[in-house]
Amino acid sequence: MPSVNKAGHETYVQRYCSLFPGNLLEACRVGVYEHSGVARDLLVEVLQALGAEVVRLLGRSEAFIPVDTEAIRSEDVELARLWVVEHKLDAVVSTDGDADGPLVSDENGVWLRGDIAGILTAQYLNARAVVTPVSSNTAVELCSAFDQVKRTRIGSPYVIAGMQQAMQDFSNGVVGYEANGGFLQATPITLFDHELSPLPTRDALIVIISVLAQSWEKDISVSELVATLPNRYTHSDRIKAFPNALSRKIIRQLSTGDPGDDAETFSRLFGDYFDDVISVDHTDGVRIAFKNNEIVLFAPPVMRQNYAAIPRLTVQSRLWKSAGYACLSWRDGKVST
Repeated sequence: MPSVNKAGHETYVQRYCSLFPGNLLEACRVGVYEHSGVARDLLVEVLQALGAEVVRLLGRSEAFIPVDTEAIRSEDVELARLWVVEHKLDAVVSTDGDADGPLVSDENGVWLRGDIAGILTAQYLNARAVVTPVSSNTAVELCSAFDQVKRTRIGSPYVIAGMQQAMQDFSNGVVGYEANGGFLQATPITLFDHELSPLPTRDALIVIISVLAQSWEKDISVSELVATLPNRYTHSDRIKAFPNALSRKIIRQLSTGDPGDDAETFSRLFGDYFDDVISVDHTDGVRIAFKNNEIVLFAPPVMRQNYAAIPRLTVQSRLWKSAGYACLSWRDGKVST
C-alpha cells in the first residue's frame, strides 16, 4: 500500500478522539480483523485511545483480500465465530478494503448487517432525519426513532442528494447510510457537549464506535442491542453469471407503469412463494410489498458485468432460497420468463 498521509491520518483520528471520552470503551474486548484494509492500523489506534482492549487477529495481508461488508464471505463468517470463542471477545470489527464500509460482529461472532448497524448509529447520534436506499432494512421506519426517513435509489450520490433535500427541513441531525454500512453525516451533531462536524461521505469508523459504545453504555451485549430493533429479516445477495439482458427483461416485465399488471406478473413468477402483492415501487429496480409485511427488491445490474439482478428480501430464509432457485431456473432456461 502507499505511504500514509500523516496530516490526514491525524485529522481523522482526532475527529473521534477529541469527541469521545477516553474511557468510552473501557474494558471492552474487541478483536480487529485487519486483512488488507487500509484502516487496519488506524482502527486499532482509535479503539485503544477510547479505552478498548484490542486483540489483533490473524489475517493481516499485504495482498488484496476482497472483504465485502454487504455480501460477507462464508470464510469471514466462520472466522468471526471462531475468534470470539478463542479470544473471549465482546465483538469483532473490521472494514472493507478502502474503509468506507464497516464490519461489526456481536459477542457470538455474528456479523451485523450494515443497514442494521446504520440504524443503531443514527440512534446513538440522535439523528432526526435519516436517508437510506430502498434496499435497506425497514426497521428504520418501524423503530419510530426518527422524525423523517427518506428512501432513495441505491448508491451514495443518491443518498447525498437525499440528505441535501432533508437539510431544507432540518438544520441538524441529518444522516444517511447504505446497505453496506457506510455512514454519511450531512449536518453537525452534538455529542458529549462537543460538535461533530459534517462528513457527507461514507465512513466506517463512526459506525464501529457507535455500536460498541451504545452496547457498553447500556450494559448489554451487541446481540441484545440488535434485539431492541423491530425484528425484520433481510437477506441480500447477487446471482453470479446471470445475463444482464435477462435481468433487465425481468425488471421491465415488473415495471410496466401499471401497478395491477406488475403485481399480476410478480404473482405469476413467484406466486407459490409470497403473499398477495399490495404495492409496487420503482424508485430503483422493483420493490414489492406483500400483505404479510414482507418485501422483496430486485435491483438492476450495476458495476460488475458478471453480476445481474440483486434480490434483497425481507423474508424468511426458506423464501429467499425459493426465490433464488426461481432466478437460477430463469438463468438456466428451465422456466420461461
